[in-house]
Amino acid sequence: MEISSLTKKRIEELLKEGKRLDRRKPLEFRDITIEQNVSNKAEGSARVKIGDTEVIAGVKLSVMEPFPDTPDAGALMVGAELSPLASDKFELGPPGIRAIELARIIDRGIRESEFIDLKKLCIKKNELVWAVFIDIYPINYDGNLIDASALAAIAALHNAVFPKIKNDKVQFGELTNKSLPLKDTPITITFYKINNTFILDPVMEEEEAAQGRVSMALTFKKEEFLHAIQKAGDEALDEKEVLEVIELASKEGKKLYNKIKTHLKIK
Repeated sequence: MEISSLTKKRIEELLKEGKRLDRRKPLEFRDITIEQNVSNKAEGSARVKIGDTEVIAGVKLSVMEPFPDTPDAGALMVGAELSPLASDKFELGPPGIRAIELARIIDRGIRESEFIDLKKLCIKKNELVWAVFIDIYPINYDGNLIDASALAAIAALHNAVFPKIKNDKVQFGELTNKSLPLKDTPITITFYKINNTFILDPVMEEEEAAQGRVSMALTFKKEEFLHAIQKAGDEALDEKEVLEVIELASKEGKKLYNKIKTHLKIK
């Protein structure tokens, strides 16, 4: 069911006054909760809730031959499954464009920030490396699936440990105490544009009222870096708006990072 014109108009009128449907400010997130180790079948897992949007992420580790162009580096693969369990907007079947886009945004934020030190996942150069598989499973969808999924993936990677390996084969179910080689934690933050206003963490109705969105992945630990940016939607951004949203990402992304780093035990 699409958003009604009356609801869209109401959202736009409220934003002119600096308000939201749920009384939040334009750049204010809903409550965020993070729970790790939610699966005893995965090498790492996490459940993240942002308001009523809920996502589970699982990390599985396996071994494989390295790709020809990276003979001494491990592999990263991200997948997302959008099920009707989470929303009637999703359908059963193979991954559609929306699921593929979600997985690519999560992958790009992790890969371009070099959050996982893929070089340290090499077991035998040209022969055997570790592969990190991240699976995203939304449980309930009420807007801002990108940020919730990215945070769930990061939280799952933070508590993932290697399984035991014997004769170059993984002993699934037998875990070591060795964590993944992780660097600075990337934060993915997504801005939605409604008329001339950028908002964060939209509920479903606000997301549907938006003319476009911009997702950015940044790190903040030592120095601030913007690693990836992806825009979607019909409306283009001019140079001034691009600079505005980058500046907002720097400020609001740092707030989000500070909010979650204690829970994830980031030093």
